[in-house]
Amino acid sequence: MKEYTFDPSIDCARALDKADELAAFRNEFYIKAERIYLDGNSLGLLSKRAEQSLLDVLDTWKEYGIDGWTEGPNPWFYLSEQLGEKMAPLVGAKPEEVIVTGSTSVNLHQVVSTFYQPNGKKTKILADELNFPSDIYVMQSQLQAKGYDPDEHLVRVKSRDGRFIEEEDIIAAMTDEIALIVLPSVLYRSGQILDMKRLTKEAHDRNILIGFDCCHSVGAIPHSFDEWGVDFAVWCNYKYVNAGPGGVGAIYVNQKHFQKVPGLTGWFSSSKEKQFDMEHVLTPAITAGAFQIGTPHLLSMAPLIGSLEIFAEAGIDRLRSKSLHLTSFMLFLIEHELEGMGFTVGNSHLDERRGGHVFLEHAEAARICKALKENGVIPDFRAPNGIRLAPMALYNTYEEVWHAVQILAKIMKEEQYKKFENKRGVVA
Repeated sequence: MKEYTFDPSIDCARALDKADELAAFRNEFYIKAERIYLDGNSLGLLSKRAEQSLLDVLDTWKEYGIDGWTEGPNPWFYLSEQLGEKMAPLVGAKPEEVIVTGSTSVNLHQVVSTFYQPNGKKTKILADELNFPSDIYVMQSQLQAKGYDPDEHLVRVKSRDGRFIEEEDIIAAMTDEIALIVLPSVLYRSGQILDMKRLTKEAHDRNILIGFDCCHSVGAIPHSFDEWGVDFAVWCNYKYVNAGPGGVGAIYVNQKHFQKVPGLTGWFSSSKEKQFDMEHVLTPAITAGAFQIGTPHLLSMAPLIGSLEIFAEAGIDRLRSKSLHLTSFMLFLIEHELEGMGFTVGNSHLDERRGGHVFLEHAEAARICKALKENGVIPDFRAPNGIRLAPMALYNTYEEVWHAVQILAKIMKEEQYKKFENKRGVVA
């Protein structure tokens, strides 16, 4: 574990901000002065460049109409591939191995339908019991589509403590009945980073394909998909990558699988050169572009153009370094200010095991989140008792982290949370 030197004063926070080499990027975002936004792991804030790139696509539509597909500053027909090329450095991939398309669930349906090919006794999919529910829904659906009972053929590795999944337990579950493994890169509650390199090697040693849902890691931590040999991955871009609500997701496919026909094909699966030949026999693209299905959602994709410019300038390694420093400072302050108030830290203190957010557990978590919002701090509640706090390297400050913890301590000391019902909202 890396040792950091902090003290609990606001002067320490201000000194850290003064030394922050990424501080100028905060000016790229729309920040409300009266609010401390710590929910970027659910929805990142709007940047001015993302706003401008959306307006630019609207201008292209206004100026060119149908010709916007091939003319203008970012021709729409090639935009998914171009954005995939720009995203590739965030995940350690070749430009042609990443395509910006679809949503996480649609993309997961795509890769599971492609790579889950039961054969003989290899009929099961391996997942984990702490995974985000929608991923489980997708795998259950894909099993049913191929005639298998999800209760028997979806194996979910158990957690020993309800927070973390041990790699040893995942490896032990890689039996000769497993046809495919789908795991999160970062657990959405505890923020635990799974050792993707180790798990990929162990899976391949057993002749099992493996892929990852990276929604809670892309834009927050570096990845090396090609070096690790990962078969596939999917992720959204509206969290750490700040592409906006409903922002278009992405798929990574290792180039060794480029000859594989996708399980779900459609209009944009085609080779660009053949697409408008209008043949009834598909000629798939020989890149990750083959894993597209329908027409790109241009207005939901456009903000990513500006957002990825910022990531290219900031650099994922520098962003990861600051993120770790921010969350370490927050954990230090939590230990100093919230002792005896009923909180349990539910994430790892080890840098190599911690994603981009801090996870606190408390019996009154839903009420506390409502009180935080009333006090201008925007957290994220996760049932039944979780509070996620995500200081973002691009736009949050150390002083904001300091104030957020002080506000939380004040809420607890004054029992402000008691005026709220301990029940989540419709959207939590």
